[in-house]
Amino acid sequence: MQLEELQALDAPGCEELLRTCCDAPAWAARVAAARPFGSVDALLAAAAAELAATSEEDVDVALAAHPRIGERSESATSRREQAGALAADEDVLRRLAEGNRRYEERFGHVYLVFASGRSATELLDLLEARLGNDPATERQVLRRELAAITDLRLRRLLGQSA
Repeated sequence: MQLEELQALDAPGCEELLRTCCDAPAWAARVAAARPFGSVDALLAAAAAELAATSEEDVDVALAAHPRIGERSESATSRREQAGALAADEDVLRRLAEGNRRYEERFGHVYLVFASGRSATELLDLLEARLGNDPATERQVLRRELAAITDLRLRRLLGQSA
């Protein structure tokens, strides 16, 4: 898709498309309302700024749309991003599942990590390290991870190198 095509969509259509990159409804509405953008970089900057300012409730909606690391998803995007994790042996997948469970018990939401290009072992090491975070620190980390995922997905949507 070209930036011009995104800008030509009506607001609901643009929001729907943006939500394939980050399923935070208020964020998508604000980014769609900020059109037109002079460049892809301007769109990416606006999307990042809006995500940084989005409410915790909107972030929670986006988190709920992400599959657990190491679990097969119906989403081709998630499968592509988690290719390294999904190729792991049974022991690593079992440890990821256990880590996901402990993480969700501790923080109350899915473990979100920028998985693209990372191995299952690396994702497991990151998960175990993040289990030591306090809730406020972890919330900051997951917002950075969500921003990185959103940026990657927007770039891919618009045919940019990722």
